[in-house]
Amino acid sequence: MTAYRRDNTPGATWFFTLNLADRQRALLTAQVDLLRASFVRVMRQHPWRIEAIVILPDHLHALCTLPPGDADFAVRWRLIKTGFSRALPGGERICASRRGRGERSIWQRRYWEHRIRDDQDFARHVDYIHHNPRKHGHVQRVADWPWSSFHRYVRAGLLPEDWAGDDEADSEYGEQQWKD
Repeated sequence: MTAYRRDNTPGATWFFTLNLADRQRALLTAQVDLLRASFVRVMRQHPWRIEAIVILPDHLHALCTLPPGDADFAVRWRLIKTGFSRALPGGERICASRRGRGERSIWQRRYWEHRIRDDQDFARHVDYIHHNPRKHGHVQRVADWPWSSFHRYVRAGLLPEDWAGDDEADSEYGEQQWKD
């Protein structure tokens, strides 16, 4: 197995993006209860704090903080992805290289990770996560996407319910920053 160079800062906060292998499928929202159950199972054995998260049909973004002394986010994602995949009925097309390794064709093998550097970096990634369903055209208002920690931020009084959902919010937060 390839050994990728990774930052191993224990107790750090990380931004992650995980994609389905077939980006045309809407498995994550269609099977969100199975995904949620996989998170719960893994978090019992390998706790971490989910600071912000959004589940979209074909990918997810999450901002997570590991416990002090713990740098192993890779095991958490491997177990979450495996648990979700095993809970799904089979039948998808599997390429020869995945079949030879006994893998399903649910997730892309790799994922994107970025260690959060400071409070500004944290805030920028929370905003990115919460704005993502609107960026992809799933909703007009961020508040209309049900699978987002945005609702938790509203309940906690950290964001207004109409955040980034009208022309004033667009100009305040700079709509261009979401187009990358």
